[in-house]
Amino acid sequence: MSRVATSEKFVANAREALADADLQGALGFVETNFPARRRTVVEALPEFDALRDSARDIKAHTLAHLDLYLTAWEERVTAQGGTVHWAATAAEANDIVLKICRDAGARTVTKGKSMVGEEMGVNEHLVANGIVPVETDLGEYIVQIRDELPSHIIMPAVHLNRHQIADDFRRVHTDLPKDRDLSTAQSLLTEARATLRKQFLAADVGITGANFLIAETGSSVIVTNEGNGDLTCTLPRVHIVLASIEKVIPTMEDLAQLLRVLARSATAQEMSVYTTVTTGPRRADDPDGPHEYHVVVLDNGRSAMLAGEFRDMLRCIRCGACMNHCPVYHAVGGHAYGFVYPGPMGAVLTPSLLGVDRAGDLPNASTFCGRCEQVCPVKIPLPRLMRYWRDRDFARSPASVSRAGLALWGFFAARPWLYRVTTGLGTRLLARLGRARGHFRWLPLAGGFTATRDIAAPQGATFQQQWRARAAQRPDRLRTVPSGNPHGRGSEPHVAEPRVADAASAEPASGRQRPRIVAAGPETRP
Repeated sequence: MSRVATSEKFVANAREALADADLQGALGFVETNFPARRRTVVEALPEFDALRDSARDIKAHTLAHLDLYLTAWEERVTAQGGTVHWAATAAEANDIVLKICRDAGARTVTKGKSMVGEEMGVNEHLVANGIVPVETDLGEYIVQIRDELPSHIIMPAVHLNRHQIADDFRRVHTDLPKDRDLSTAQSLLTEARATLRKQFLAADVGITGANFLIAETGSSVIVTNEGNGDLTCTLPRVHIVLASIEKVIPTMEDLAQLLRVLARSATAQEMSVYTTVTTGPRRADDPDGPHEYHVVVLDNGRSAMLAGEFRDMLRCIRCGACMNHCPVYHAVGGHAYGFVYPGPMGAVLTPSLLGVDRAGDLPNASTFCGRCEQVCPVKIPLPRLMRYWRDRDFARSPASVSRAGLALWGFFAARPWLYRVTTGLGTRLLARLGRARGHFRWLPLAGGFTATRDIAAPQGATFQQQWRARAAQRPDRLRTVPSGNPHGRGSEPHVAEPRVADAASAEPASGRQRPRIVAAGPETRP
């Protein structure tokens, strides 16, 4: 599969996926294992739903004050010796990364898994300019040597079986002895580890993503189950973090709360194996760490989402639970979606990033069963957001198939006797077809967007100057609030209203308390 986005070919991609026997076998693992495992770990935590409410409110509050938190976070990063770079578009972000690598004299770059990096196409940009990027997450390494996009945001190579991976290792690792046993998962892991260890030591620059940015301390956080993230951000002389604007959250305590819902939703773990908090470059008394610490903050259309009906999508913490429970994803996998964000969250986010002319079929590929919203750890109303895209299609395509279909349905609905006769005949016909074929699969692939919706990048001054100007215009600087309960196991989440310097500028009460928030304003301590 080409790494070029193919979202406009979703219908053809889906049909191809349905006919792929190997893929269908791999997807059965997702459908059978992850929903049951998540259910078990969630049922063991009685306050899980209350934590979801609080996690939702943390993210919603941060988005309402995003200018303040981004500015405060940047101040903390700078105070710790790091450098923040602001990019309105993916092209700007790629140029920033390339310049940092060139200034460092880099020839090899190691990368931890980063969906923002995939969105930017940073690997392709570096290769085109003579720098070799090496993915060090095992799943990302596998899809890189196959020249594929990840098929899942948590498990990039979940669409493959071990025999396919063994064949790829033998093809790419030319020094691999022919009699080496690669029949087990352990042997494949050992082979990958031996190959990647050399890259960790040779790399001049390490690039990671960020699950969260902490405004209180100026830190970036990665949540992983492999040690590659730590090796990527500590061994090279230069560490680059790639993050989008919505990744910022107020405090370390908020991080602790979000981690409790993230791991359980993503991989059915109480906590991931590694949670790495990085704050600036190495200090004089540090035994290791990078000499330079850069964070590239990407917008790429998210400012437009922040001001519109898709704002709730920016609460997403990239757990993958929506696709783990989605019957459409179970049927066609991630590559059918044609971009780095598959499943229900991709059906909302991808049209915002690529435009509905290219990704309009994605929100139509939904049964609207609601399982995605039911399991989302921050309660994003994904079905409602997909309906927004469908409404735009309906409004902008007066001659569409959907309008013709509704008109036909209206004709029969106005004639009940004819409706009963027609549906009765149709039911009997489908029953005969079903008995003849044994079974048939149905996937709602109808419809398609025909209008283009371009998300304009911020205009005027530089992107960084715009966010600073927005924050300077806000009188409601948030103050520190006492810490309260750290949400220990079996406890009720602590909730408190954030204080504001000007009571008249406080947000109106909504009937729901917000979680304890400590903003990293001028009066808080790094």
